[in-house]
Amino acid sequence: MARGELEALLGDALPGASLRTAPPTPSLAGGLALTIGKPTRRQFLQASGLALGGLTLGLSAPKQASAAAASAERDGFHPNAWLHIAQNGDTTLWCGRCEMGQGISTALPAAVADELEADWTRVTVLQGDGDKAKYGPQNTGGSRSINLMLEPMRKAGAAGREMLVAAAATAWALPAADCYAQQHTVRNRRDDRMLTYGELAAVAATLPVPEEPTLKSPAEYRYIGKSLPRHDQRAIVTGTRTYGADVKLPGMKYAAIRHVPVMGATVRSVDRSAVEGLKGVTKVVEIPRFAHAYGSLGGVAVVADNTWIAQQAVAKLQIEWDRGPHGDYDTQAYKAMLVKHVEAPGEVAFTRGEVDDALEGAVVRHANTYVGGHLSHSPMEPMASAAWVTEDRCEIWASTQDPQGVQEAIGKFLERPPQDIIVHVMASGGAFGRKYKCDYVQEAVTLSRAVGAPVQLTWTREEDTRTGYYHSCSAQHIEAGLDAQGNVVGWLHRAAFPPIPSTFNPQVTRPGERDLGRIIGHPFGIANVRIESGEAPAHTRIGWYRAVYDIFWAHAINIFVDELAEKAQTDTLDLLRGLYRNSSDPKTQAQAARSLAVLEQASSMGDWGRELPAGEGLGIAVHHSYESYTAMVVHVALEDGRVRVKRVDCAVDCGMVLNPDIATAQMEGAVIMGLGLALETEVSFREGAVVNSNFHDYRVLRISDAPPQINVAFIGQEHRSTGLGEPGVPTFAPALANAIYAAGGERHRALPMTQV
Repeated sequence: MARGELEALLGDALPGASLRTAPPTPSLAGGLALTIGKPTRRQFLQASGLALGGLTLGLSAPKQASAAAASAERDGFHPNAWLHIAQNGDTTLWCGRCEMGQGISTALPAAVADELEADWTRVTVLQGDGDKAKYGPQNTGGSRSINLMLEPMRKAGAAGREMLVAAAATAWALPAADCYAQQHTVRNRRDDRMLTYGELAAVAATLPVPEEPTLKSPAEYRYIGKSLPRHDQRAIVTGTRTYGADVKLPGMKYAAIRHVPVMGATVRSVDRSAVEGLKGVTKVVEIPRFAHAYGSLGGVAVVADNTWIAQQAVAKLQIEWDRGPHGDYDTQAYKAMLVKHVEAPGEVAFTRGEVDDALEGAVVRHANTYVGGHLSHSPMEPMASAAWVTEDRCEIWASTQDPQGVQEAIGKFLERPPQDIIVHVMASGGAFGRKYKCDYVQEAVTLSRAVGAPVQLTWTREEDTRTGYYHSCSAQHIEAGLDAQGNVVGWLHRAAFPPIPSTFNPQVTRPGERDLGRIIGHPFGIANVRIESGEAPAHTRIGWYRAVYDIFWAHAINIFVDELAEKAQTDTLDLLRGLYRNSSDPKTQAQAARSLAVLEQASSMGDWGRELPAGEGLGIAVHHSYESYTAMVVHVALEDGRVRVKRVDCAVDCGMVLNPDIATAQMEGAVIMGLGLALETEVSFREGAVVNSNFHDYRVLRISDAPPQINVAFIGQEHRSTGLGEPGVPTFAPALANAIYAAGGERHRALPMTQV
């Protein structure tokens, strides 16, 4: 890895990085080459100290080089943060990005192993703790893990491979070109002699780290592009994987909490008499609201000998709340207000051409409004964190998507430098954006400090459902016109929703240009476009949810296009083709071409246009998000007033796919999540508080609800790898809505389709 690239990756933290840099010359490696000439295998092992138990060389090596060699002998080969080869050859690879079930801790280390030419069966993968100096950015979200980290991690593996090859070349006194790495060994092209990585580790550790190692070509890939099993597969299925809620510490106490029911509410009074003195109860602690976007809402917690006692005790507390300024929030009334705002002129965010003139002169003109409700992340593992605050540091064990953000926020809370905050990243039982925020960690820290012991706080499902960060509800209004040739000549898109920045700044009351970016930069080829925003003040915490704003962008645009095609008496696929083929903006032409490619692939897979029995229909949708492209054809049947999804065909362009099986699973999960939010799930507020409480009234899909057939095809493998955690979700709901209408059902313009 080039130092310049490393500096860009690590930023200001570089001086503290533990990445090994090249030792000063003359190096120990040079000494070896000069002294031992063409050693035998035994001589090499003796010289590198592996056979004799010490690094003994027949030369006077510089002091610093000797120290490096001694360290290498002791510590093995650890040229960078991501890999270590012990002297017995066992190899450890670290993943700095957080594993939330998406498979990143297999995909990225496998790419390192590929470039390292390591034997995957000898590799152990570990999750890296929070450490920006070692791992660069670890805030796992936005489908950026592969996008940001693939090339740096491949270079880390390639650098290791070249150092091992150089060590062998030194031992054999050959040019490095006469040696090559193969499955945990380096081989001699001239006589097929071989040295193992374990035998080479100590010497390789003393060599300079290549700044620009040569990456493998696709034809040389051993693991990239192959469906390697997940490294944690056995632990998951045998229940031995340690999630955030599984952490046990000596002397640990356990806690449960009741939060204020409304954002901005406060505790007016607490009657503790029913709890204090109960066997097993340690302490009742009031948690004040912390002035941080990811700080606690505030509430009251009970610390006890176990979680069950804590939950029973906290339920007995008599608490009076002051409901604060958002105590009247009602989502039905609020959504009606959003619709009103988007059906009237808004604040112009983007203009191209003359939209009003184009719409006025259109042969076919159409307008409609689309609505979406709040969503809860609802990971299967609710919020859980253990914290241990001592005199000199704070140690945290949590399923978090952002260990560095935790370090910074908790450091600010405790008024300590971030390096005093040790964050152990535990496996996460789902996250979907929720565990990017650290309110639950701050509460565990507060409780540990209050009782002077390690404390594990576990939220109940009800607390998770009622006091989280929610996907924004929204209203979208679109107007468009077609000319006589069927070209879309004008497009007006108004959007109103409380944006995520409102969580950081209550003064933000409408989406800004950045929040509208995906529709401002949409790759449709339309000459006249205007994007407007409507007023939408926030009354709850708005957070990142899997696919974020793209859920309602894709929903509104794809249903609208289907309606527009009907008005024009043309096929939806043909109308979409025209919109992409007409793209002439250099900024979006490539996006249009790749969108068109997945559209064609999906329509071919789904046999778009085929005849179906009465009561069955096909729907199509396409969307571009997070630099990846997805298109879907959904086949549904309407049976006794119910929707049954019979088959889903997905085409995906996320560039080169590292692990097809894991990538396919991502898409299958996205389809199932998309089906749930399309048909079932919505968080409703009344009198400021969430009405839903658990999976019985915020129903996530069951296995029996899953479509029986989900076909996934990946195209565009020649492109750079991009993210896949989120891009599959937005496309499903509009394809489903269009399929229901094609089957003879209603035209559903709202999410969820509660009328179905």
